[in-house]
Amino acid sequence: MYPSDITRKQLEEIRVILESTRKKTKPTSLDIYNIFDALLSILVTGCQWRALPKDYPKWQSVCRYFLFWKERKNKQFEGTLDQVLKKLVSKERMRNGRRSSTSMVIVDAQNAKNTDTTREKGYDAGKKVSGIKKHILVDTNGLLHAFLVTTANITDRNGVIDAMRKNKKHLSRVRRVLVDGEYSGKKFAHEVHKILKAETEIAKRSELHAFAVIPKRWVVERSFALLEKCRRLWKNCERNIDTSLHMMVLSFARLLLKRL
Repeated sequence: MYPSDITRKQLEEIRVILESTRKKTKPTSLDIYNIFDALLSILVTGCQWRALPKDYPKWQSVCRYFLFWKERKNKQFEGTLDQVLKKLVSKERMRNGRRSSTSMVIVDAQNAKNTDTTREKGYDAGKKVSGIKKHILVDTNGLLHAFLVTTANITDRNGVIDAMRKNKKHLSRVRRVLVDGEYSGKKFAHEVHKILKAETEIAKRSELHAFAVIPKRWVVERSFALLEKCRRLWKNCERNIDTSLHMMVLSFARLLLKRL
């Protein structure tokens, strides 16, 4: 086993979802476990598809399965990997004695620089970064409940509002949204209340009067730090933004599978 691999017992938690992607018209010679481990190897090591170790199935087969798993076929904005993450998040929350859905989310965004292979590009004039921007909404345990990836020129506020709209179904119980000073303003709070019927709470560093970790805000920063354990996410080397988004989803799914 490679360090990026999971066990077969851990895969059994999501095998049914992965295998439901395609109709079985004939027996397949490929093992879903090997396919998924190969995908995790690409995610963690950051290697190119063609540089996938020979111990795994052919890179063309792994890439084909990844395209199937990330495709969103229904109106609920959910693909196979989205369903996997949702199931793992619900299971982890219930294991901690909580309800499957959260009543409070913590919001933040992070930029990632582009490489020359990307097609969609944007420039963040504030942070002087040309690339993409990852918007995530996590609970108090750092578990991902809503997410979106945009080009870097999209503001943090607009990106989070779009993420809330597209993931509104999974945020039905949210009543508090914790943000930093970047999201201050009545217009943003009004949009949040309009979409989720939730109140916006702003945590400002200036109110601490000294250097310190912003209360509760460290949770979302830890979630971004966990993403950086996967070298594929250090920079945006994907041609399409949708691929970048599902690489992020896959990294959170791997983290939760490792806890089982």
